[in-house]
Amino acid sequence: MESNNLTEILIVDDDRKIVNLVGLYLKHEGFNVLVAYDGEEALNLAIQRQPALVILDLMLPKINGIEVCQILRTKTRTPIIMLTARTTEEDKIQGLDIGADDYVTKPFSPRN
Repeated sequence: MESNNLTEILIVDDDRKIVNLVGLYLKHEGFNVLVAYDGEEALNLAIQRQPALVILDLMLPKINGIEVCQILRTKTRTPIIMLTARTTEEDKIQGLDIGADDYVTKPFSPRN
């Protein structure tokens, strides 16, 4: 069964509370939510399903978010938003340099 990937958003985070919170807001806005809890699962889903957007944590099991972003950039043009607890200016610059389209730090307010 092929999905409408224009409405699918992949959330990648090993923190299930973050995944559930972000997913709840996205579903409320009419998006279909795909979920991955590690980098390996994220790559498989992103390549297979070609979602409209990937929301990606940096600190992930199996394959970290930096590597996931770098690999995805070689295979797809899907927009990537880093959502991470790493807050230094260097972290933000690195995330954007490897191909992220935006960088949001935790904690965040889903209402903004």
